[in-house]
Amino acid sequence: MPGSGRPHFPRSTRPRLIGAALALSVTLLAGACGSSTKSSTGTTAPPATSGPAASASTAATSSSTSPLTVGFIMVGNRNDYGYNQAVYTASQAVAKDMAGVKVLTEDNIPENSTVTQTMQAMVDQGAKVIFATSYGYFSYALAFAKSHPNVIVLHQGGFQSGAFPPNFGTYWGEAFEPVSLGGMAAGAVTKSDKLGFVYAFPISQTIANIDAFELGAQSVNPAAKTYIVNTSNWCDPLKQKEAATALLSQGVDVLTQHQDCQATVIEAAKAAGKYVVGYHYDAQSLDPSGWLTGSAWNWAPVYEAIVKTAQAGSFTGSKYNANWVGTFADKDNPLQLASFGSSVSADVQSKITAEYNSLQQPGASVFKGPIYCQDGSVLYAAGVVPTYAQINNINCLVKGVVGTLPKS
Repeated sequence: MPGSGRPHFPRSTRPRLIGAALALSVTLLAGACGSSTKSSTGTTAPPATSGPAASASTAATSSSTSPLTVGFIMVGNRNDYGYNQAVYTASQAVAKDMAGVKVLTEDNIPENSTVTQTMQAMVDQGAKVIFATSYGYFSYALAFAKSHPNVIVLHQGGFQSGAFPPNFGTYWGEAFEPVSLGGMAAGAVTKSDKLGFVYAFPISQTIANIDAFELGAQSVNPAAKTYIVNTSNWCDPLKQKEAATALLSQGVDVLTQHQDCQATVIEAAKAAGKYVVGYHYDAQSLDPSGWLTGSAWNWAPVYEAIVKTAQAGSFTGSKYNANWVGTFADKDNPLQLASFGSSVSADVQSKITAEYNSLQQPGASVFKGPIYCQDGSVLYAAGVVPTYAQINNINCLVKGVVGTLPKS
């Protein structure tokens, strides 16, 4: 599937119940595509020399005399107010927070063999840990890990179904959880009861996000409906503008999206005097009055925890040498609730906060049955709390969503 590090199919193989806590942090991540010119930076803290190479467990081990070089590769522009900006912001936090770590970054790297060349260039500069942060990088990252046993390679948003090389891992966070909370904000402020959702591809994670957004809206406003338009692209500002225009023409007064970049959708809402719920990155600064809230990645704690395992020589066999996924249930979801805008009343904020608290309880979920598909069939029966794996394989739009999914 094309696109950058967001769609992850059956990420969670553990049958955990939906529930638990949301840390109220305002964070970071990916947005409006910019220049196609590749750029790079090296941010040092402190000056580095290459670390010792050994086995997968010890290759990245660092000490005060052998700093660790860590590389981050992004598919889009680091200043996109979205997915890639969240990655870049977190990479700079790693450089600032972690002694003995040198950070290399490259953005606008396409999902083809160019990423392999970029990883090799980073290794040539001494990198012992590489974060390949776009979904389409998966096969290249896995192959590179196998051919470079002394380099730890992490992939953002993928899923490895087979055995893991001792120097490879994937990581992600359950997106639908905070998305449902953004739906609550949208449902509470809409005057037309029409919400608009611009999305890229009809993959399981996107469908779960659309459904969760609508269910969150319904929880505070049973009349709310979510109208959908797809772009078949993770970041195409022209297609996003056309999609937003089409939704606004139907009377939608709150826009949201599942795209890598979000500035175009935010600008469309602002120009029309409507509201917006963000995704990937806290972009309230683009429209302080129209911004309600959103979902924003806070990758820095995850990146730093992974790098620490590398420094300690304990990556192999760790939870990161696997398909790691953060969730509300485990209180470690890197996708968090963004800041509230000025248009969100204290009462609405209190309702959303109360929902945070309710999600801390076992057996709580926005998908707790009864939940029905558009055609009236039962998705989850009354009282059923689906697992994360089940939600990540949803293939129907819930009742209240207006529109159909494309066949391909």
